[in-house]
Amino acid sequence: MATGIKDKVALLGMGCSKFGERWDMGSPDLMKEAFEEALADAGIERNQIEAAWFGCWGDSVNVGNSSIPAAMALRLEGIPVSRVENMCATGTEALRGAAYAVASGAVDIALAIGSEKLKDTGFGGLPPAFKGTFNDLWMPLSSAPAGFAQLAPYYRAKYGTSKEDLKRAISHVSWKSHQNGVHSPKAHFQKAVPMETIINAPMISDPLGLFDCSGVSDGAACAIVTTPEIARALGKTDLVTIKALQLSASSGRETQTNDWDGSYVANTRNAATRAYREAGITNPKAQVNLSEVHDCFSITELVTMEDLGFSDDGRAVFDILDGRYDRDGAIPCQIDGGLKCFGHPIGASGLRMAYEVYNQLLGRAGERQLSNPSVGLTHNLGGVPYQGIAAISILGLA
Repeated sequence: MATGIKDKVALLGMGCSKFGERWDMGSPDLMKEAFEEALADAGIERNQIEAAWFGCWGDSVNVGNSSIPAAMALRLEGIPVSRVENMCATGTEALRGAAYAVASGAVDIALAIGSEKLKDTGFGGLPPAFKGTFNDLWMPLSSAPAGFAQLAPYYRAKYGTSKEDLKRAISHVSWKSHQNGVHSPKAHFQKAVPMETIINAPMISDPLGLFDCSGVSDGAACAIVTTPEIARALGKTDLVTIKALQLSASSGRETQTNDWDGSYVANTRNAATRAYREAGITNPKAQVNLSEVHDCFSITELVTMEDLGFSDDGRAVFDILDGRYDRDGAIPCQIDGGLKCFGHPIGASGLRMAYEVYNQLLGRAGERQLSNPSVGLTHNLGGVPYQGIAAISILGLA
């Protein structure tokens, strides 16, 4: 029977570029910025890397559809390099490929890198989905804000939450992230925003105002992974290992049946259930110390707190307003500012989240540092709530 990859893979080194409007750099430069930090952190030479996975979603302007631009940018001589894409879970998908290669024994040291330059596409938000039968049939004329805003009326209808309470809660999510982003030198946005400004911001898709939506950014992030035994042989003493990596894609149930009521994200719940089982977590409220979740929109973070089991169903609004997920709360969420402050260069986001958890676990987070965390979780959600992909990683001290 399969037992998963718990503690079979260690993060040897990680790196992250500055996120933002990086007009001064192309995609290869962003990849190099993240890779060079990861390589120095790992304490190895690039020729010790035996395989690589490159995550990139829609940056065809810069890198096209193959792995060659990553291999060239990083001078990965003669090794297998694979390009992966899985909507907003792309960065975590790259990490999954590298981690599985190490866990299987296929290679000793592997690389995962994700990069995206959304500013170069010329669109104010995400570029439109590429043409194809799937998009024409299932997501015609859809937009990301409209797709996620639909969670709000269904949530309110199910739990009897008032429109005012829900708006206050999602505004608190945005406020909290901007408060945290002040202390993130690599974030795109590093300025606190008053609650009044957030609540009264122009409406994008009811109830999502301007500050309830993540920004459009360029960025890259990187991980080098190996086995715990090799990491120790290379002189690493404090190890962060992967406790779980799980992914769930929509089967069509949400759009083709009446099973789904629109108030939660089924894929997140499916991936979380398997991730907790793989990691041996029986009580996530007590056993997970921090999280980086997919706050593409603030309503998404609210619903995700319930989908991950951090809040009971129907209680996330009140937990958020009580500060449960603030910096000094029981389970700090987006301690670096999240997608709200970093923006969402799609291929990079999953690895950027892991980078923050990794640094928190090793006590390297500077002004953001939490007190002695031992287990952290990352969560990505691609597509839309009714047709998407959820990816979860759980990282912890060995």
